[in-house]
Amino acid sequence: MDLNTAESTATAPTETAAPLKVAVILASNREGRFAPVVANWFLAHTDQHPEIETDVLDVADLDLPVSLKYRLDPPAREQVAAIGARLAEADAFVVVTPEYNHSYPAALKNLLDWYRTEWQAKPVAFVSYGGVAGGLRAVEHLRQVFAELHGVSIRDTVSFHNAGAQFDDEGRHRDPAGPDAAVKTLLDQLIWWGRALRDARRVRPYGG
Repeated sequence: MDLNTAESTATAPTETAAPLKVAVILASNREGRFAPVVANWFLAHTDQHPEIETDVLDVADLDLPVSLKYRLDPPAREQVAAIGARLAEADAFVVVTPEYNHSYPAALKNLLDWYRTEWQAKPVAFVSYGGVAGGLRAVEHLRQVFAELHGVSIRDTVSFHNAGAQFDDEGRHRDPAGPDAAVKTLLDQLIWWGRALRDARRVRPYGG
């Protein structure tokens, strides 16, 4: 290899180094929900991260059909296809979820059930919030669902216990040191898994 070839190889951008495309899913559609506060806190961290590009999917805005029909009218079919294309484009997912009755919201389950291959062989991280449990019971249920969908759940989470008291009226965390450290760990793991699985899918398409 001559020096010119070596230099071009060293400096040329590669797909491996491309920013990770992360779909951030807001799981709550309840009136008066706290989800935007937590999601905005999380996005403030990803917006500063040069290795991540985000696409926010808010279940309150997706307007997916509730009935899982094989034959949909044209507007519903177009909506399902458009959301599916965004999920397929993602390299990784972050689910921002509350806990409803010891589990996760029905609107999120509806989103998960509409798609299959879009989730496969991609990492999923969780940012949860709630009362005493901090949404962690919802996260544990979601790990089982994503395993069935062939997703790879990230071990470390960010969870906010008694979330309403942790943020001020401007959406700033009152004691950010702990959550900031937790979100750094989560993003480090998500980027590692996201890149590893993206590279693996390029070499050998997943056939689960």
